[in-house]
Amino acid sequence: MKKLKAGDNVIVIAGKDKGKTGKIESFCKNDRLIVTGVNMVKKHVKANPQRGVAGGITSIEASIHKSNVAVMNPATGKADRVGIKRDESGKNVRYFKSNDELID
Repeated sequence: MKKLKAGDNVIVIAGKDKGKTGKIESFCKNDRLIVTGVNMVKKHVKANPQRGVAGGITSIEASIHKSNVAVMNPATGKADRVGIKRDESGKNVRYFKSNDELID
């Protein structure tokens, strides 16, 4: 079981966007992920009339390494560490290590 999942609210703990929060959209290769509104870069797009794409400069989210983000605890509003344990039914569940609350 992974400690980070798509849809988790995370906070950036290192880099140029330190302190920003967002939701994990997707995972890329090499332990990188896409977070909404974080690590925005400019991309020059060539116009393509057949597809209906206008040319110009657009902003897109670039990938960020998973070590630079932490899951945000909604109770405290701060970054928190995540652990994995088994519940009563024997299923693996994620929990916050600071207050033992379940994430899922």
